[in-house]
Amino acid sequence: MTSPRLPPPRLTPLAAWLRGLGLLLAFAALGDALVRLSHLPVPGSVLGLLLLWLALGLGWVKLGWLEAAADHLLGILGLLFVPATVGFVGYLSAGAAWGWWLLVMLSGLLVGAGVAGLLAARLVRSGPEEPGGGA
Repeated sequence: MTSPRLPPPRLTPLAAWLRGLGLLLAFAALGDALVRLSHLPVPGSVLGLLLLWLALGLGWVKLGWLEAAADHLLGILGLLFVPATVGFVGYLSAGAAWGWWLLVMLSGLLVGAGVAGLLAARLVRSGPEEPGGGA
């Protein structure tokens, strides 16, 4: 006769957060190491995210294991952009030289988004064709 399986012990919130952060950092480090070894032209963090996505899809990693750390990191996401913003502000004077290029790119983006929006609205409005109701 086998003994009944006991459920795994529940982790404290701090332990759950550390487990999630450790998994996120481990996948980022794994992606970085694979890029360095294979000389792929992809950032290591992107490869790490793809590996994490694969592990989640295959069930090797449970979403609940990552939730606490991911929610916390999303909560402070604005602070994570501060160094990039400070670096950008340091180069604003150089931005005047390529201001016209920025204007051209922004207008192209707006025109493309507008055309895509109008096309999507027209497709949604027309709806699917009724079977047998065509010409």
